[in-house]
Amino acid sequence: MPELDSVSELVEPVMVAAFEGWNDAGEAASAVIDHLTDVWGATELVSLDSEEYYDFQVTRPQVTAVNGAHQGIHWPGVKVLLTRSPEGRDVVLVRGDEPSMRWRGFASDLLSIARELGVRRVVLLGALLADVPHTRPVPVTSMFSHPELATSASLEPATYEGPTGIVGVLHDIFSAAGLETISLWAAVPHYVSQPPSPKATLALVRRVEDTLDLTVRLGELPENARAWERGVDELAAQDTDIADYVRSLEEAKDAAELPEASGEAIAREFERYLRRRRGGS
Repeated sequence: MPELDSVSELVEPVMVAAFEGWNDAGEAASAVIDHLTDVWGATELVSLDSEEYYDFQVTRPQVTAVNGAHQGIHWPGVKVLLTRSPEGRDVVLVRGDEPSMRWRGFASDLLSIARELGVRRVVLLGALLADVPHTRPVPVTSMFSHPELATSASLEPATYEGPTGIVGVLHDIFSAAGLETISLWAAVPHYVSQPPSPKATLALVRRVEDTLDLTVRLGELPENARAWERGVDELAAQDTDIADYVRSLEEAKDAAELPEASGEAIAREFERYLRRRRGGS
């Protein structure tokens, strides 16, 4: 495991992690880590050895060139970065490719890093393709290690059972080790699965805010989400089959929900508004 001896004691550190690949429809989850890195600034602490956890015929290195001049090779891997929120709380960010082998060893290494840094709460991010309309709020479901975590953050519990990726493995191992662990999953419309998916990224960012009681400057993310939705509207308008399908998804979604927002949802939005004003975002 990488050494972290040079890191001083952190202030109420939390970990937020996302991985490209199976867990990252539309690259919505990994984009959250990119956004937090940009708006808060982050420095790299360690990287996990790619030789140990990757099959390079499955996750291939990427070669880069400019006008025919070789610029080097980017190897798959996972980086652990450190930043600080506006509230003064340290945040450990984990970003990289989903490992292709030795998942339990990888999870053990990441758990050791979390423990050495004093992390007690971990938020794992994922995105999945689903039968949801792009015109409605992005559903975000959750899995949690302790029931009170769901109550405190008004999380909607996930009902999924089936094959899992590294996010599910990490959730299981972190929970068993006693860390407060929350997995947040955004639903990306399967008919517009190509990245980026800024509307789903925005939904995850807001749930990270709620879950960790932190303020995140959104920057251009809301406008990017609106532009993405307008673009999908235009594509759907050009294909009557897609337009009819979207309409059927909208009707099913609306029929399954209450006609007006619940008191809890209104309160959550108001709390977020107050938090943004305090944070100056």
